[in-house]
Amino acid sequence: MISSTMPAGPSTLADLRKARISTSQEVVAAIDLYLRDLAAGPYRFASGYSIDIAAIVAAAPGLDRVERAGPQEKTFRNGLAAAIMAAHPTPP
Repeated sequence: MISSTMPAGPSTLADLRKARISTSQEVVAAIDLYLRDLAAGPYRFASGYSIDIAAIVAAAPGLDRVERAGPQEKTFRNGLAAAIMAAHPTPP
């Protein structure tokens, strides 16, 4: 049942993607920025929504222990992309 007190609009980044509010390119750009600068702060999408990737990594079980450079980078990026898609972005 949907309550009238439920927030309208997307609740996860995956919902934003489905609604075409964000793009795959933006998700890749967010991951690239995080890997270049772990202290970059929240990533703001063109739509105004934002996510704190460092907080997502800290909260994801096991993700913070995956090697971020070298041969394991692809594994880390895939795990991070999955965690980001499940994240609840901050609205504009």
